[in-house]
Amino acid sequence: MNRIRLSKSSIGQEEKLAVLSVLDKEFLGMGLEVQLFEREIAKYIGIDESNVICVNTGTAALHLALAGMDISHGDEVLVPSLTYVASYQAISATGAQPVSCDVNESDCFIDLIDLEARITSKTKAIMPVHYGSNSAQIPLIYELANKYNLRVIEDAAHSFTCTRNSKKIGLEGDVICFSFDGIKNITSGEGGAIITSDSNLQQRIRDARLLGVENDSERRYNGERSWTFDVQHQGFRYHMSNIMAAIGREQLKKADNFAKRRKDIAKKYSAELSELKSITLLDLDFEEITPHIFVIKVTDDTRDELKAHLLEKGIETGIHYQPNHYLTLYKSNYSLPVTELLSKQILTLPMHFDLSDSEVSYVVDAIKDYFNKKYNF
Repeated sequence: MNRIRLSKSSIGQEEKLAVLSVLDKEFLGMGLEVQLFEREIAKYIGIDESNVICVNTGTAALHLALAGMDISHGDEVLVPSLTYVASYQAISATGAQPVSCDVNESDCFIDLIDLEARITSKTKAIMPVHYGSNSAQIPLIYELANKYNLRVIEDAAHSFTCTRNSKKIGLEGDVICFSFDGIKNITSGEGGAIITSDSNLQQRIRDARLLGVENDSERRYNGERSWTFDVQHQGFRYHMSNIMAAIGREQLKKADNFAKRRKDIAKKYSAELSELKSITLLDLDFEEITPHIFVIKVTDDTRDELKAHLLEKGIETGIHYQPNHYLTLYKSNYSLPVTELLSKQILTLPMHFDLSDSEVSYVVDAIKDYFNKKYNF
């Protein structure tokens, strides 16, 4: 069997033709395709098109959301340590301090008790991460945010097409940031989107993605640009291109099909692995969740050995993620015991639309074979 990839894009002829169409028009930057992609995302979620702002990465989405709230030097943002460094970089890019929080052992979501204990007079926002596409406890985050008058920026990079209480992620909330990079639930090559109903924040973000040039988005949608303008706030070159949007629009048409397949794979993994004594599964609802990643916990201190065994069998795996509070730039002077334990246990199995049932079975059999041989079952 060929190597089984941990993750990959699933691109068809439709995306290729859409990109060629943009190339033929010779207008490659931000224009009509981006506007149409924003409208179609809004329709898919069920929100007003003004609530969707597309940018060039999920990290840019987080950064613009924070900057648009005037979060800056001297401010603190609460964030789980168990996330990709992009969450932290977006915070520190504003000059603010990321404050590392522990997570729940059951689902790797930010620990609400630890989070509340770390709120200070400097805290301006909470950035909960939808780890493994899970956001079941987000309503409790908003209760805390309301209690302490904090903003919420949901790092929903894993969660496009997911639901919570049967409502699509993005339908409710303060600010929700999606990622559309190459391996997410849908892709635009790179790319991301900010979802918010805060009209003042919307305008700040729209201008900021185009170097702070005021009201430039509408001109770009019409294939024009601003020659005379004002700038009142720091901006960035974070806009999405027509090429990226063309890919994203075709992917959006396939989103529900992608979601169903990912859910089916997760359910198959869960059914096959749930009885293994050395493995614990995360407590996730795959009726609501479209899993961007499928993470298991190897609880007998053999995670790295199992990882090497699977690679020998041609199976790629990952570790999502190393704790950020270990990194030099973000090192904390306190421990996060659950995060530190999980960092030695978590292992990510292959998960993507093109993964076949036979490949899923091969992965499962390789895991079972490892434990059978190790413990002489």
